[in-house]
Amino acid sequence: MFSRDNLFFGGIFVVMTTVFLIWGFDYLQSNFTLFVLATLFGVFMAFNIGGNDVANSFGTSVGAKTLTVKQALMIAAIFELGGAMLAGSAVTDTIRKGIVDISAMDFDPMLFVFVMMGSLLSAGTWLLYASKKGYPVSTTHSIVGGILGGSIALGYVTMGAGESVFGLIHWDQIIKIALSWVVSPILGGIASYGIYWYLKKYILDYNDHIQSHIDALKKQLESLHLAHDATNATDDEKERYTAQVAKITTLKKKSNAFYALRTHAPIAAAFGTAMIAGMLLFKGLKHTHLGLDDVQIYMLLALMSTLMYGVVFAIVKVMHKDTPHKATMRVFSMLQVLTASSFAFSHGANDIANAIGPFAAIIDILATGQINTEAPVPLIAMATFGVALIAGLWFIGKEVIETVGSRITEIFPVTGFAAELGATLVILLATKMGIPVSSTHILVGAIIGIGLLNRNANWALMRPIAMAWVVTLPAAGAMAALFFFALKVGFGY
Repeated sequence: MFSRDNLFFGGIFVVMTTVFLIWGFDYLQSNFTLFVLATLFGVFMAFNIGGNDVANSFGTSVGAKTLTVKQALMIAAIFELGGAMLAGSAVTDTIRKGIVDISAMDFDPMLFVFVMMGSLLSAGTWLLYASKKGYPVSTTHSIVGGILGGSIALGYVTMGAGESVFGLIHWDQIIKIALSWVVSPILGGIASYGIYWYLKKYILDYNDHIQSHIDALKKQLESLHLAHDATNATDDEKERYTAQVAKITTLKKKSNAFYALRTHAPIAAAFGTAMIAGMLLFKGLKHTHLGLDDVQIYMLLALMSTLMYGVVFAIVKVMHKDTPHKATMRVFSMLQVLTASSFAFSHGANDIANAIGPFAAIIDILATGQINTEAPVPLIAMATFGVALIAGLWFIGKEVIETVGSRITEIFPVTGFAAELGATLVILLATKMGIPVSSTHILVGAIIGIGLLNRNANWALMRPIAMAWVVTLPAAGAMAALFFFALKVGFGY
């Protein structure tokens, strides 16, 4: 990467963080040291979400050479922030309020600030390590582990050692989240397997069959050509030659008309459009009060899907100069931009909450001096964390992009489209239900689903990745407990 680009993204990151700190000094009027530290820990966490989770989100697109890193940054900037601000509130509430029960405890609210600060720092530290190793791990695992470890440490301070410490934890929520960690990659794999099976059977295999048939007929035609040109060629040989030419002409017409691509690519595009638009209308934009009832929304979805069907159909019709294979790659490269955008939206809806949720609780306590059931998220905080996320993708996302984009299995536009669309289906469903799932597990599961169908999954690489998944929660929890005690002692509580 060019140093000029580094200066550009680094400069925006520093300027935005500085502007936010200046805003915070005016907003809080006190507790400046804690606010500065909390901001640094929060943007550090968001930076590492960008370097790991956003990087693995765009790994399929970059690995398939559908998007360059710069183009991925542009899409991330728009759709990650859009997903977080429009559809991320339910998950943020689950992360911040649904894991730890503190309502029955009597303690200084500043101790809870230290829990959240320790959680952000520990989760960010673990993500930085994993990103440098190229392991796609879960930011959700990281922050949940951090909150658990910090909360257990808080319970030890306020309640002493014993079973009562673990009474702080909503174990039913942890079990629910843990089950989603197991189910998520399986569902991601099933979804991508099904989508790619359809595309492979009805487009890729069909085109390969047509082309191989044409090649075989051409070889037969070469032998018949000698007989046709010979002066002693029989009428039967000439008829066989003419018949072979007619067969090739017929097959070429069917192939050059992109029969399979023209038939099935618009269906895939219409399905993807309906899914993405449905999420926006039913979930992402529900509090914008559009004034549409369910019937009107379904009609709008049908209209948008039909429009996309017609657009893709028209695009295929004008691709006369390409081979079927080249045209297929071009069409699905364009569709992959659509799925990458939707995946970025769904990722922003889920995983930026892993940084902004704990931070929102921190600044609310610093501003009010008490722990409230709900804490507002200032727009400037969301924007600052979003910039940090994009900067993390730029500076430390390369290793994870390479792992997801090329090392687990071979990715090209059709497989990338299937993986992203399948993963998006699962993540958007989880977002609508308010369950903090791991987009990493879902996408890696989706990629493995592609590898299973193509029989080229890199299982050897999955061993260290799976080990990193297992270690994530306890590692983040242990570090968070240590950071909690360090902050408590450092600030004299």
